[in-house]
Amino acid sequence: MFQNTKCECGHQNPVGTVLCESCGKPLLEDLLNDESAPLEMRYDGVARRSQKANPHIVDRIWNFFSSVKIAVYLIVITLLGAALGTVFQQESTLINLTEYSEFAAYYKEQHGTLGVIYHALGLSRTYESWWFVTLLVMIGTSLVVCSLDRVLPLYRALAKQQIRKHLQFITRQQVVYTGDVQGDSEAWITDFGKQLKRKHYRIWQENGALLAEKNRFSRWGPYINHIGLIIFLLAVLGRGIPAWHMDQYLALYEGETRQIPGTNYYVKNEKFTVDYYPESELAQNQKGTKVVKLYETKARLYECTDACDDPVKDPELTEVKEHEIRVNSALSYKGLKLYQNSFQERVRFISVHPSLMDTATEKPIGSFDLLMDDPAETYQVGPYTLKLNDYYPDFSLDEQNRPMTKTREPNNPAFVFRIEGPDVKPKGEIYIYFPMPSEKSKFYEKLLNDSFKQRGDSTGIFAIKVENPIVDGKMNNIKYSEYTTYLNIRMDKAMPYIWVGAAISMIGLIMGFYWQHRRIWLRIDDGKLSLGGHTNKNSFGLRADVAWALGRTGTEVDPKSLDNRRNVR
Repeated sequence: MFQNTKCECGHQNPVGTVLCESCGKPLLEDLLNDESAPLEMRYDGVARRSQKANPHIVDRIWNFFSSVKIAVYLIVITLLGAALGTVFQQESTLINLTEYSEFAAYYKEQHGTLGVIYHALGLSRTYESWWFVTLLVMIGTSLVVCSLDRVLPLYRALAKQQIRKHLQFITRQQVVYTGDVQGDSEAWITDFGKQLKRKHYRIWQENGALLAEKNRFSRWGPYINHIGLIIFLLAVLGRGIPAWHMDQYLALYEGETRQIPGTNYYVKNEKFTVDYYPESELAQNQKGTKVVKLYETKARLYECTDACDDPVKDPELTEVKEHEIRVNSALSYKGLKLYQNSFQERVRFISVHPSLMDTATEKPIGSFDLLMDDPAETYQVGPYTLKLNDYYPDFSLDEQNRPMTKTREPNNPAFVFRIEGPDVKPKGEIYIYFPMPSEKSKFYEKLLNDSFKQRGDSTGIFAIKVENPIVDGKMNNIKYSEYTTYLNIRMDKAMPYIWVGAAISMIGLIMGFYWQHRRIWLRIDDGKLSLGGHTNKNSFGLRADVAWALGRTGTEVDPKSLDNRRNVR
């Protein structure tokens, strides 16, 4: 507990003051008794709230966050937590894994027991976890409290500096000199001040005393650094706002249009192109392999203008930009960036254009377009109506030989239609259509349609098939995609603030590292000169300045002799 009283100069100091705010006299008994040791000038001895006696609960919280030791602990713990997040791949970077169970299965399959533990502890989402965000908030709070606890008292002390200081204050600085001055004291002080002005010091002089100071602004460097770090942390935390930050992956096959989740934008994969290096351009150890030279996605970006959330109506889309997305050449629009991430060679059926056939005459009644992943509920083909009863994207049979789908992907689609129209039973006829041109699909199609005949659900007078499916070795009336492209969708409105915070922090670091706050006090009493100087770093430079100025006024001294620590017994 500090015991402060009114200083002998008459100034009343706040509780907790170490050096008198006016004359600089030490106020603590241990400082008064040890007259040889240099004074602690870190914050000019001003009172800080964290030094308050008998603190209340708010003061205790303030003291906790104002502690530099606590700040260091928080930073170390945060760094360790961030390091744990790099042990295995984070969930946010995994492509095509959206369900929680899939993430758990992924970590178990890829990393075994450690992966299960890693996922169960939530470390697979380290940077979005509550404890990591809490640590960042605590670091930010510590920066704010540490700065306020020191910068406000320090500002008051530096803004109200007294020119004439207590003799003990002067003689217990880092750099000291005492000697006799012959002649007019005021003239000597004026001449000494002129010499220091040549070293870019600012001079104040009164009543046989002088204060010289330069580079005071460097004292604010650490606090400007803190301001930059606070802005940086706020920007990082701002990434948790959905409208501010997005980093996700979107898979698109050729011709597909999908909505970018969380936005009103849609992207279409117009065409995907991949080029490989010819054999002649490959290194010897790469001969016989396929090495990608260039791959790009010709993409169109659309903005939804109407019926965006209508479950019945299709959204109205307006094209806003077209771009060939390549590696390091993203589609950019109003802060939204679409990067080319990767691709996969994967044949996928998009649509077919089959015909409804009369099996007796083998002539087509009419044709229609059938999408593999988003079929319509009804199709009008001539005088007949085809209603979609069931749809199996990846058809298979279960253990009881009942139709089922293995996945939601249209790997082996099957469409069950009810055909209604003239010369058809009142309830219509059932027909199951497999558009996949494979022996297995055709086997299932024949098997199931024969069973519909036996049950009386079909007369067998209709069939659905693609006319001339292969022409000149190429598929006809069938659209398919050979590749699936993966786009990385990013939006980061916080990034400009991160850069601003980093720039401000760097300015603060430069101010603190490359300039030093230097102050020189002197007073002459009855022809005896007492000089003291202090700097927050590089006392060698301050000693050189003092020795140079004394030499120019007729007093030659060795700079090393000015070091107060050399005189400590």
